[in-house]
Amino acid sequence: MAELARLNGVIGALEEGKPAFVCFSAAEIGAAQAINAAPYDGVVFEMEHRPYDIRALRDCLQYMLDRRQILRSSSLAPAVTPFVRIPPNGGEISQWVAKQVLDQGVYGIVWPHVSTVEEARNAVAACRYPRPRSAAYFEPAGQRGDAPAAAARYWGLSQAEYYARADVWPLNPQGEILVAIMCEEVRAIKNLPQMLDQVPGIGVVIIGEGDLSQDLGLPRQYDHPTVASAIDEILAICKQYNVACGHPHVDSRNVETLLQKGFRYLMPAPVYSYAALELGRKSAGRA
Repeated sequence: MAELARLNGVIGALEEGKPAFVCFSAAEIGAAQAINAAPYDGVVFEMEHRPYDIRALRDCLQYMLDRRQILRSSSLAPAVTPFVRIPPNGGEISQWVAKQVLDQGVYGIVWPHVSTVEEARNAVAACRYPRPRSAAYFEPAGQRGDAPAAAARYWGLSQAEYYARADVWPLNPQGEILVAIMCEEVRAIKNLPQMLDQVPGIGVVIIGEGDLSQDLGLPRQYDHPTVASAIDEILAICKQYNVACGHPHVDSRNVETLLQKGFRYLMPAPVYSYAALELGRKSAGRA
């Protein structure tokens, strides 16, 4: 098998200049199996607004393994790359949650409410192992605890191979861990240029429309000019720093517009939007 090939399908799409298609999902076995059979690049198991259940996550990861798919692809890369949105907000600096989900074998984390340079640096540091100051890609200095056995086995790698690959992208071009931060507050928009300038290793910025609209005093009024302007500002900042910008509310009515605007991480919900996924992939030349 081609063990040196890219393992993280979302990173693979972004590296090739293609938009990535990802969905949120409850950490439920049936949902995980259904999503794994759909043409998504990744799935984010939702543990911010749903229970934080590490056993359910572990079960979902195992039920996503498809030996026939692995055989046919001649690759250890999963058909759909699993991630987790963790419960704590960025300001809580809760590195232990990141450590636990990474140790189960996920390929990245979505961090809610990251609004300052300090919070962004913590998000990246929590996803990295420590290394000597003289090592390449030292900053942000890693803080992840060392317990790789389960994750290495899930990835299909030796522990030494896992250490070499379990770093954040694009900071480390060989890394397979994707750090996504959610921009959900007015102060986050204000601080976003400094976050992207000062904290290498942020792979995606996802717009948290719901919380952002609340912060603007316009709950879920996504088409209101004030909310739409804030969303456009986040997208423009991401383009300036060449960081993929994510949109969490994608359906068949807006997917083509979002692609045209330059969103590179799109999240059509499987509950009602396999049509949006199919339309988006077709519009992006990925059908």
